[in-house]
Amino acid sequence: MSVTAAAGFEAAGVEAGLRSGEGPDLAVVVNRGPAAAAAAVFTSNRCTANPIIWSKEVIKDGVVSAIVLNSGGANCYTGMLGFQVVHETAEAAGRALDLSPGDVLVCSTGLIGEQLDSTKVVAGVGRAVASLAEDGGGRAARAIMTTDTRPKQAVRRGSTGWTLGGMAKGAGMLAPGLATMLVVITTDADVESADLDAALRSATRVTFDRLDSDGCMSTNDQVTLLASGASGVAPDLDEFTALLTDLCCDLALQLQSDAEGAAHDVAIEVRNAADEDDAVEVGRAVARSNLFKAAVFGNDPNWGRVLAAVGTTQAAFDPFGIDVAMNGVQVCRAGQPDQPRTLVDLTDRAVSVVIDLHAGEATATVWTNDLTHDYVHENSAYSS
Repeated sequence: MSVTAAAGFEAAGVEAGLRSGEGPDLAVVVNRGPAAAAAAVFTSNRCTANPIIWSKEVIKDGVVSAIVLNSGGANCYTGMLGFQVVHETAEAAGRALDLSPGDVLVCSTGLIGEQLDSTKVVAGVGRAVASLAEDGGGRAARAIMTTDTRPKQAVRRGSTGWTLGGMAKGAGMLAPGLATMLVVITTDADVESADLDAALRSATRVTFDRLDSDGCMSTNDQVTLLASGASGVAPDLDEFTALLTDLCCDLALQLQSDAEGAAHDVAIEVRNAADEDDAVEVGRAVARSNLFKAAVFGNDPNWGRVLAAVGTTQAAFDPFGIDVAMNGVQVCRAGQPDQPRTLVDLTDRAVSVVIDLHAGEATATVWTNDLTHDYVHENSAYSS
């Protein structure tokens, strides 16, 4: 169950010495073909890291044969020297794999404003290429972890003999556009890059872009989809998009469940909105309410904080016609108290909030976490 589950791919994870402590911190995923189609989506943060600048250029022709990912440093706001490290990384992979550096994507994750040691990166790329294996996906998934406590992986099988495999990292700075993550997804289906791009954007729109754990957007987000065509099967594109979406949802929820310091995983479902944008806006407003998130941490079903957040949006609704349910208990109906909030049990990790706007027929779900002492502690000392 890994990024190498699809035929035509090899991966590796090695220790390059880029971060303190022991453990792998550099990964390589290689597409052995016969095809090398690719698509990627990136953070919408205007302040982007050097690897994002590089990868946006590489992906323009829809051809990618390898991707190098490192933890231990974001390589963001590191100037021309930092961009040179990206270039050297791609060149090292190109030499070792007999590829053009222009067909190599680069991803980084870690602390902003710290230079990566290019000598260590280049040496690590060489060791990773030397240890590439068809079962190397698990080691690659561990190498991209930062504050993650466990690797995130998923696999889906198509009905006509093709496979999707994926890995992801992310535990903090999880907010849309594109949630904060590095994700690599592979498939042995025979799909053109334009179709990969359409499928990936459709999938991320309703999965990774709906994950809003802490409202903080990263500078390094990248989700990449690589297709080897090794199965020889051209899939039905509707089925391909549906399975890709399911895999992305699986990975997104794994990210949510490993969010820094979180004690609750909260699903905010907005029903009967005037349109999908309204539903997402309302869900996002609740997900970003520190008052609401703190209440959930304290196992307090304070539904007034839900309505207060809904009221900050521009969505269409009657303020006195909203229903709210928490973990299956209808605590508010038509803007008035309904069942006693004491009936709501928030002691389990999973929390469901359903908001009915009674303004249309659109529905959307946004995923978030509670705001905990552990989250504040971990992020107060991240760079030290």
